[in-house]
Amino acid sequence: MLLRRSLAQCNKEGYESHATNAVSLFLVFSCGLLSSLVLVSLFGGNFLPTKEQLTARLDHSFESVPHFDEALVQVVTESYPYEYQERSRKTGDEVINRSQNRALQTPFHLGFNLELDDEPIDSEKKQRFSSVPTTELIRLEKHKSSKVSTENKAEAQASLHAALDMWERRKLEKAMKLFQHAMLLDPKEPDILTRYGEFLEEYEYDIIGADHLYAKALHSSPSHSKALQNRERTLPLVDELDKSRLLKLDRLRDELMRISDANHALRRIKKEAYFHYIYHTAGIEGNTMTLAQTRSILETRMAVPGKSILEHNEILGLDAALKFINQTLLHRIGQVTLHDILQIHQKVMGYADPDQCGQIRTTQVYVGSHIPPAAYEVREMLQDMVDWLNSEDALRLHPVEYASLAHYKLVYIHPFYDGNGRTARLLMNWFLMQSGYPPVMIRKQERMRYYETLENANEGDVRPFIRFIAECTEQTLNVYLWATREASGEILGSALEKDNGRTIIMGG
Repeated sequence: MLLRRSLAQCNKEGYESHATNAVSLFLVFSCGLLSSLVLVSLFGGNFLPTKEQLTARLDHSFESVPHFDEALVQVVTESYPYEYQERSRKTGDEVINRSQNRALQTPFHLGFNLELDDEPIDSEKKQRFSSVPTTELIRLEKHKSSKVSTENKAEAQASLHAALDMWERRKLEKAMKLFQHAMLLDPKEPDILTRYGEFLEEYEYDIIGADHLYAKALHSSPSHSKALQNRERTLPLVDELDKSRLLKLDRLRDELMRISDANHALRRIKKEAYFHYIYHTAGIEGNTMTLAQTRSILETRMAVPGKSILEHNEILGLDAALKFINQTLLHRIGQVTLHDILQIHQKVMGYADPDQCGQIRTTQVYVGSHIPPAAYEVREMLQDMVDWLNSEDALRLHPVEYASLAHYKLVYIHPFYDGNGRTARLLMNWFLMQSGYPPVMIRKQERMRYYETLENANEGDVRPFIRFIAECTEQTLNVYLWATREASGEILGSALEKDNGRTIIMGG
């Protein structure tokens, strides 16, 4: 049965056209048989989770976790500003003080190690795929004008007045659509932002969304009296909600840390999540490799037919960078340095662009509507960022806040010609792994939301981006905990996998 399943999988992935892969099929079958015997001995004959079931559950779990804002719908009655204070967090027998140096604050046994094979990072087996096709390193995009035409402004004001009329007449759905239409026409008009925020508070009880709109209104008009008044009311409530969410993440992290590193289910989910992480973080940047193809490249180092050399080398670069973090940076004592960031980028782009990897850009680049700093400012801004990462103020932050802000700052500076997003996500995960969190997966399906929250940060409010990362962190932790709970004796049942719009039932 296992052999038939292996043959069917190989036929599906196109192995039948490669006679030389017969040996690979034999090895896959042999390893699968050995793994099956181990799992049977561990869990009994009635429970044998397959790779497909675990992969399906990874996808399904991420889709089933409630959105961040929805999970935080609660009433907070006390109104006081949330100020970051020096906090000590007890984990096991160790007390971690966040005012200390971040690289020293977490003992090695508290860091999250991926338990990867201890093979050299730059072994001969990891040769890059041929040569990279000639590509334009700087993708110039026309800067989107933020100026709103007179006609759009007039129509936006008309929509605002109509929305207020519908709101007064309690036709709330129509009012919602009119507010949204006004926002599309004139997205930075403080009156529209403020009144829409008030509507969200009353109609949807969305304090977080309303507070974000008030913040945007004040970014456009700092002296807007109504926005200031509303923000003074909502800010303490939102800060308390954010604080509550971060404490929940710590509880989930601590639960995961109590599981022994020798736990076979934990080791297996680490491996599966590793493939998923590389697949998703490459996919966010437009890489078209499927999960199965990504796994094949990482396990066999063989080329996938029909895919570009560049896409192959992007996968290898992410693999090298994540292994470098896991085997080197995670266990290094000392402060964060600019050299660390350049080394991560060197690994990320080492296969795809050996000439520019680890090199700070020397010309101006454009990223959609965002114009990054001029080239002559980049090195100084990077050093300022590193100084901030090592500052006491930064080290007092919650690890998810700290890692999210590091992620955003690097993306904003955009110090490289290519690979900025991948490097920023890896930098973020290095800091999270130091604090005992697993590498957080941002799914490629969340790409638009990811970019939207980054854009919100560019407009003056970084909190939606931190909340987005917190949501992804919770999803990742829940997947790890689910996998270990299921392997502990709970019934797996059927898992759902979405494939190109179809729902496939994977039997237990």
